[in-house]
Amino acid sequence: MKRTLTQLAIGIAATLTLGAGVSPSALAADPPAEQLPGQELTARTLYQFLLAEIAGARGQIGLSTQLYLELARSTRDPRIAKRATEIALFSRDIDAATQAAQLWAELSPDSDEARRILAGVSAGRDSRLEDVQIQLARALAQNPAHLGPNLMGLNRALSRIQDKQLARHLVQRLTEPYLDHPEAHFARAQAAVMADNTLEALAGIDAALALQADWEPAIVFKAQLLLQGGATQEAIRLLGQHLERRPDSRNLRLAHARALVSARQFEAARDEFRRLLDAAPEDRDLIYANALLAQQLDDDAGAEQLFKRALEADHPEADAIRLSLGQLADKRGEGERARSWYEGITPGRHYTEARLRLAQSFAREGKLDEARRILSAEADDEDANRRFILAEAQLLREANRSEEAMQVVDQALRRAPDDTDLLYESAMLAERLDRMEIMEGRLRKLIALAPDHAHAYNALGYSLADRGQRLDEAEKLIARALEISPDDPFILDSMGWVRFRQGRAPDAVVVLERAYGIRPDPEIAAHLGEVLWALDRRDDANRVFDEALAAHPDNSVLRDTADRVRKP
Repeated sequence: MKRTLTQLAIGIAATLTLGAGVSPSALAADPPAEQLPGQELTARTLYQFLLAEIAGARGQIGLSTQLYLELARSTRDPRIAKRATEIALFSRDIDAATQAAQLWAELSPDSDEARRILAGVSAGRDSRLEDVQIQLARALAQNPAHLGPNLMGLNRALSRIQDKQLARHLVQRLTEPYLDHPEAHFARAQAAVMADNTLEALAGIDAALALQADWEPAIVFKAQLLLQGGATQEAIRLLGQHLERRPDSRNLRLAHARALVSARQFEAARDEFRRLLDAAPEDRDLIYANALLAQQLDDDAGAEQLFKRALEADHPEADAIRLSLGQLADKRGEGERARSWYEGITPGRHYTEARLRLAQSFAREGKLDEARRILSAEADDEDANRRFILAEAQLLREANRSEEAMQVVDQALRRAPDDTDLLYESAMLAERLDRMEIMEGRLRKLIALAPDHAHAYNALGYSLADRGQRLDEAEKLIARALEISPDDPFILDSMGWVRFRQGRAPDAVVVLERAYGIRPDPEIAAHLGEVLWALDRRDDANRVFDEALAAHPDNSVLRDTADRVRKP
């Protein structure tokens, strides 16, 4: 029986999935019937069509690409050529994508999409850029009814060009005849961003807004540019002004909410995200965003409810949500509930963090052997293994089992003797065990391997200063740490302490007050209080001690220092 290759085969494609996520839905937009070839639907044709789809569904994308390309050539059906192009692009087979796109453009000469994709794949190869420019110029000129979308698609078509300055020049030339259209300036702004020219991008988007002042894509794009340039408040004002005129605009409100998050104005951002969620209560991304903001604002009950809603809505960040729910349960002291969330996290991006938190949860309940069992499991990559080793050492150290912690780290160092994280941890353990030669040797090796490791210099300098040894050398080491990290409160604390040890208490107190102002840590408070007491500023010292003890009543260093200096 002779018939046209119609929706019978296309419908079969629609019932199958291409395992990797390419949708056949685009095939539904058929060219006019008069442009489709007369084609006998033979058993071989139908078999090849099915074979191509099944290969894709089973993940054999390369085979699916070749079968579809052969089918497109034999049928000369533009829909099949388009399908072949989609699959070849997904498989990143640029040669096949170029061949399929060339056939598609030949069979659908009026298709702007075919020309854009052909230009894009051509730009990714070593073909002449003049041909790319011709293809795109033709797409712009021959379809004035779709000029705006075609201008907006220029940068996508040229995205494979590695030289972004060259792509920018191409966009400028292609848009030159259309500068009375805001989309042309938008395209220029996009190209300028890709070429790292933010000022030119802002000028381009301002030109677009001069032609169409209320154009939402340009308003949102300008806000993004302002945020990237650090002009956060200006971006918020811009979006707020337009929201006053168009309060029902979802895009403007979403951009405004995100800008408020960038500015760390979490309460205001939460109000905006709530309004968005009220308008679209089933939107799982908005549910998740509201949950994250509730967690940030310490609204634990609200966050938990929203995270559970996001899970029920099958949010793709399910493991991140389980991790957050586990943290909330841990915060309430519900260890068993927290562990049930952590154990539900599957191998992937959040798995290592989940295992670490699972172990910490057991350790908090005194179940250190169970925690160590979890951390001793071999991970799939070296970074995760290192994190497990360091976490095990930390748990042992916190349990006052520093000797065992040292053994764990030393065993790992035998396998990776130049690992800087392991060297630093082992040095700190050696210092705790009063093995000063080992500590100094490992810190000096660490400094040789990582000359900009500020905390290695600081740790060595502080250890010397705290013991009253080689104070001039200690000061030089800490000074070097401050050169690398000038506002680190712990390094500033070390500098204050070494100056106090040198008998320079007035100099010391200035540095310690700065450190404590940056971070009111209990051990910085202990040093500051002691120096103030030595300067006979006892009211100030008592104020520091009392405030810090109220905030950190269980800190033994702070408590012991306050008791010692206050002792009559």
